[in-house]
Amino acid sequence: MPGDGSGSTVLAMGIAQGWPAGVEARPIEKADAEAWADLLAAKEKVDQEGENYDADNLLEELDDPKLNAATDTLGLWSGGQLVGYGKVTGPDEVVDVDRVFAEGAVHPQWRGKGVGDALMSWLIPRATALHRERHPEAPGEIGVGAISTNTSADQPFSARGFEPCRYFFGMERDLGADPVPDSPVAGGLRLVGFDPSYDERLRVAHNEVFLDHWGSTPRDPESWRTWFTGSRTFRAAQSFLVLDGERIAAYVLGYEYVADTAATGIKELYVGQVGTRRDHRGKGAARAALARVMTVAQEADFKRVSLGVDAENPTGALGLYEKLGFRMKTKSISYRRPIS
Repeated sequence: MPGDGSGSTVLAMGIAQGWPAGVEARPIEKADAEAWADLLAAKEKVDQEGENYDADNLLEELDDPKLNAATDTLGLWSGGQLVGYGKVTGPDEVVDVDRVFAEGAVHPQWRGKGVGDALMSWLIPRATALHRERHPEAPGEIGVGAISTNTSADQPFSARGFEPCRYFFGMERDLGADPVPDSPVAGGLRLVGFDPSYDERLRVAHNEVFLDHWGSTPRDPESWRTWFTGSRTFRAAQSFLVLDGERIAAYVLGYEYVADTAATGIKELYVGQVGTRRDHRGKGAARAALARVMTVAQEADFKRVSLGVDAENPTGALGLYEKLGFRMKTKSISYRRPIS
């Protein structure tokens, strides 16, 4: 039963005591995936962030070989119900700052009972420890995020030394109403569908493209397979590359989250990555790939395409998406707290 034996496990993890009455703490295990999905579904009904997860999504998170669930996840239980969770993750390598991301949620019925405070009292020290374990040579900071409509998040973050540092837009475009603009590739370039034979070249290209993007760090082959082209959500048929000879000049990768379709009734393709190498920017390569992805998505009966973009993206991506008919739906705020 969830929570059984958690006292000794919690002490072994070095977790601070003082949980609310009736709450037990222990790391999240694979057997907890359904309870975790139930917690996130209850959260989404109230917070309306547009994010839905099923147990398979969460099992994939726990299968991440870079995640030590025993030390870097925490579940708070009341009887058999997961009433809160926390998780910390760090980058494969550091470019400028070691940004350790902390996430968590409290079941709506348990808000205002000290569960959120208890989670933060674990998340901040554990994120600090993860930084010191992995990248003590680099400056570090803890990152957290919240949708802008969650106005109650700012005060507890600010009280703990977090400050807003970046804004991200969630954008979407319906398919079937307005036609996808014609966007041919420039002369000398070829538009091709994703093929596994390009995978390693694509990883290298992605690492190069995103070096000048805030918060991005290079992905090693293991993380690339886990979260990009090896993810259960990746849709190769809705992913395209622009080639200059055999060199990847630009790319667009598509993903499908079946939990979103189940929750909304709308089959949506999420564009997870859009990138263009520096020497091909301004030539319409990414636009051509994205337009092709939208077209094949519509042919495959997707009803909507969505994506996320940094409000200060240095490549002008926001303007590109707006020209292709995407409109902002949500705004999220990233907060940071320096690790001293």
